[in-house]
Formats: sequence, C-alpha cells, structure tokens
Amino acid sequence: MRRDPLLVLKILAVVAIILVAGGLTAFDGSSSYYIVGDRETAGELEKLFEILEHDGLDERRRSVVIEQIAAGLHRAGYPERMKVFLTEHVEDHRDDPYNGYYLLLVAEHYDANGGSPVARHYYERLLNNYPDVTVRGKSTHYRALSRLVNLTNNDDDRLDYYRQITEDYPDKVDLGKKHFYMARSYEKLGLWDEAYDAYRKFLDHPETSIPGYPDAHREIEAKVSFYDSPRDWTRESLDDLVTDIKAALSRQNPNALLRHRAKENFFAMSWEQQETDFNSRIEFDIGTFMQRRPVRFSRELEMSSNAREAYLRTWNWSYRINTWYLYFRRVHFPADPEIHNNWEWAGIYFGEQL
Repeated sequence: MRRDPLLVLKILAVVAIILVAGGLTAFDGSSSYYIVGDRETAGELEKLFEILEHDGLDERRRSVVIEQIAAGLHRAGYPERMKVFLTEHVEDHRDDPYNGYYLLLVAEHYDANGGSPVARHYYERLLNNYPDVTVRGKSTHYRALSRLVNLTNNDDDRLDYYRQITEDYPDKVDLGKKHFYMARSYEKLGLWDEAYDAYRKFLDHPETSIPGYPDAHREIEAKVSFYDSPRDWTRESLDDLVTDIKAALSRQNPNALLRHRAKENFFAMSWEQQETDFNSRIEFDIGTFMQRRPVRFSRELEMSSNAREAYLRTWNWSYRINTWYLYFRRVHFPADPEIHNNWEWAGIYFGEQL
C-alpha cells in the first residue's frame, strides 16, 4: 500500500500540535502487540499509537490515525493484527461515528482474500448497526451494498440490496443496469410482473451496457413484447403444428399458413445472420411467393432437429432463393405454465442449411 503524503503531513501536523501543547503522553507499552515490522515501520506505528492515545484528537483526526495504523500493520505483513486492531477499536469505542468505515476495511480485506462469507458478515454488520459515513467522497454503505449484490446467493437479499442502492444512491449508479439485474432476480423468485416491470424500466436506459449481454436491449425488448402479447399462436404438439402448416402449404393458402406464425419476434433471415439483426425482422408478403408455383416440403423434419428446435425444408418459393427452412422452437416461458414448453413457428432461414 502506498503511503499517502497528504495523510503523513496531517499526522505530523497533529504531532506538532500535541507537542506544542505539551500534552504528549509517553507510550506505555499497552499496544506493543501492534508494534511490528522493520525499525522504520515499528517506529511509525509507535508514534501513531502515541498520537491515538491523546485525548485532544477530534473524530476526523482520530480516523486518520486509525487508518494509518491499519495500513502500517498491513504493510508490515500482519493483516490479522490489523483486523484485530480495527474490530477491537469498534468494540471499545461504540460511539465512534467512523466505526462503519473501520468494519468496511475489515470486510474489504476478507473480500479481496477469498473470505466472502466473513466479508458478507462485516458488510451486513456495518449496514445494520452503524451510520453511513463518507470517506474521500465515498459512502461506506454504498460500497458495502455494491459488494453484497455480488456476494449474496439469496435472491431476496439481492433485491433488497438493489432497492437500497436505487433508492438511497440513484446518482451514483447506472439505474438501467440495476433494473436489469433486479429483473433477473425477480425472475428467479417467480415474481413475473415485478420482473417485467423492471425490464421495462431497463429499456428506458438505452445507454446502459450489460457485461456479457451485447444485445441486451434487443433481447429484453423481445422478452417484454412476448410477455405483453396474447401468445395464442403456440401449440402443445410439434407434430400438430407441422401438420397444419403442411396442409396450408399443400392448399397454397397463405392466410391459413400465417395463422400459425408467431406474432411476436418472428424472424426471416439467412443462415449467416443473427436473430437479433435488425434486418431479420423485416415484414414481407409470403402470399406473393406462394402464388408463383406450388411450394413443396419434405415429408420429415431435418435430422438436425431435436427436443428444443426443429427444421422443415421447403422449396419452390422463388427463382432467386428457392429453398426456405421453416424453424420451430419450444417456448421457454415459465411465467405462463399453460404455454411453457409449447411449440411455435418462430422464423424462416433462407437458402440451404449450412
């Protein structure tokens, strides 16, 4: 840990004030457990304890000294003594307004060194028992909450932490990101209305970037659109859905065919495109292609079909792109158990399968 020159100057100034006042108390050895390290570090720690034991220190100056002692112990290679020093101070000085900050230092040390359960304990302890304090422009409660949302395995607790962050520190956070993760936590708890309300709020923040989700806004927009739709085009049986589509193709009946098409998030694209590609959602009139010549289809689904996805090869659509693969997929939508795991005709792939 680098020594902060400004803090050193502050400490020297405090020493000077005490010396001028003639009130320097001789170090009595009661803190010898903490006088460790090489000669220079041990000397600095001894001086710091002498300053700490002086009654004339105000709360802010005392916090600077305590922080420097903790830093010295850590720098000397005694992090366990650092934690003992800070926690003992909290126990012995219950009215110190900076106690929450000292527990934060303990929590962050455990956090950085693989002690997540213990870190959670100290983060929660300072949140529940000590007032918020700002040190170097940063709130102790905000720092604790920001770590707890990542450390906890309990979705109820995570939601509480998100709520506290968004309610108490709205100017410090990316609200879009918080709404996104709140929605995911609601989903895990089966609170669907709350989840999709949070997703809608996320969509109000187009500038938000979600790590690991490069197309988050398009994906969530699709989820919300599906949630708000009647979802009356799904079928319980893939065989029944494919049979009805084949019948519509045999009759060359575009209206009958389109009745089975997904009304939300239906795509039509080449195999090279991504479903999230804007151009994959362009509407076109299937009927005009069916009028030119009879559309043919395979008797069986493609071998690449499986329990989650299926493909039906069709051809004679046009001279330019003769072959279309109709794409079917299971509906993953636990918010509505009546259609969850049903099947939908979700899109079209143009050209031969790659």
